Amino acid sequence: MTESLHYVVIGSGSAGHGAATTIRARDPGARITMITMSRLPFYNRYDLPKMFKGVTDWRDLLAEDPKIYDELGITLRRNSRVVDIDGRARTIALAHNEVIAYDKLLVCTGGGPNVPAILEDYRPLMHGFGTFEQASATVAALPPGGQVVILGGDMIGLDIAFNLLEAGYRVSLAVGEQTFWPHRVEPDERAVLLKSLAKTGLDLIEDRSVVAIEAADRPARRVHFDDGSMVETDIVMPFFGILPIVDFMLGAGIDMERGVLVDPALKSSNDAIWAAGDVCQIWSDVDRDYRFYHGWKNVRVMGELAARNMTGAEETFDTADESVIEVDGNGCIRSTFWEH
Repeated sequence: MTESLHYVVIGSGSAGHGAATTIRARDPGARITMITMSRLPFYNRYDLPKMFKGVTDWRDLLAEDPKIYDELGITLRRNSRVVDIDGRARTIALAHNEVIAYDKLLVCTGGGPNVPAILEDYRPLMHGFGTFEQASATVAALPPGGQVVILGGDMIGLDIAFNLLEAGYRVSLAVGEQTFWPHRVEPDERAVLLKSLAKTGLDLIEDRSVVAIEAADRPARRVHFDDGSMVETDIVMPFFGILPIVDFMLGAGIDMERGVLVDPALKSSNDAIWAAGDVCQIWSDVDRDYRFYHGWKNVRVMGELAARNMTGAEETFDTADESVIEVDGNGCIRSTFWEH
C-alpha cells in the first residue's frame, strides 16, 4: 500500500490557501499542513483598509470560514515560525524546536516592507499595515480627522492613502522613486500620474527626501526633509515596495537572489520545493532574467498553479507583463492593481 504524501505549505495568505485547497482537491488522501506566523486564519490583506471605515473585528475580514480547514482535513499551524529548512533531509525546523518532515514543500511567505537604509533606525516610529495586528495599531494611533504622512507610495500605499481620504483623514504623500511601484513608469507618464494624484486631495511632497523622523507629543511625529523643512503628523507609514521573506530559507540549499528563484512551473532548484507569490522570482524566457510578478491576482494564480504541479501537472506561469497604469478619460488613475 502506497503511503500518502505529506505536503507542507508555509504561508496562509491567498497563495497558500489556494494551494492547500487545490492540493486537497487533487490528492484526497494526502496529508496537508499549513504553517503560518499569523494568529488568525486566512483573511484578505487587501481588505485591511476597511478598518479606517470602522471594520475592526477580524471576523469581518476573513476570506473563508475557518471550519474549511477541518472539513478538508488540512492541519493549520498558526502562530508558528519557521526558522530553518533542510532541503536534503526534507525537514522544517520551527522556532519552538519542533521538526516537521515533508515530501513536497511550497513556500508562500510573501514579503515584508522595504525600508531604505537611511530610515532603518526609524522603524519604531513608523506604522505598518501588512497584518491585522499592524493595521489595528495604526487605526488606534489615528485621532478622528488626523494627519498621515505616507513615504514613497507604491500601489499598496496609494490604495491606503485613498481609503484614508475617503474616511476623512488628511494625507500627505512624500513622492519618491517607488510611488508607482511595481509599475515601470517613464518620466512623461510619471508627470501625468502625479498631476492626477494631486487632484484626489493628496498633499504631494515633491523634490524632497526624508532624512529623519522624530517622536513628539501632539502631533506624535515630526518628519524632517533634506531641504530643512519639517512636517508634523500623527503617524508615518512607509511604502517603498516589498522584500521577500526568505531568511529562514538560507539553509535550504536552493538558488536564491532577492527571492526564491523558480522556473516557470514555480519549482526551485530542489525537486521537492516550490515557491509562489511575492516570495519568488520567476524565470522569463522573454526577458532572459528572473522577475517578480506582484498583485493579488498573480499571487492567487501562482499558489493554485504550484499546487497542481506538485500533484502531477506540468503547467507554466504566464510571465508576460500585462500590468497597466494610466489616467482614464475622467482624470482618474487606472491600474491593473486597482482603480481610483
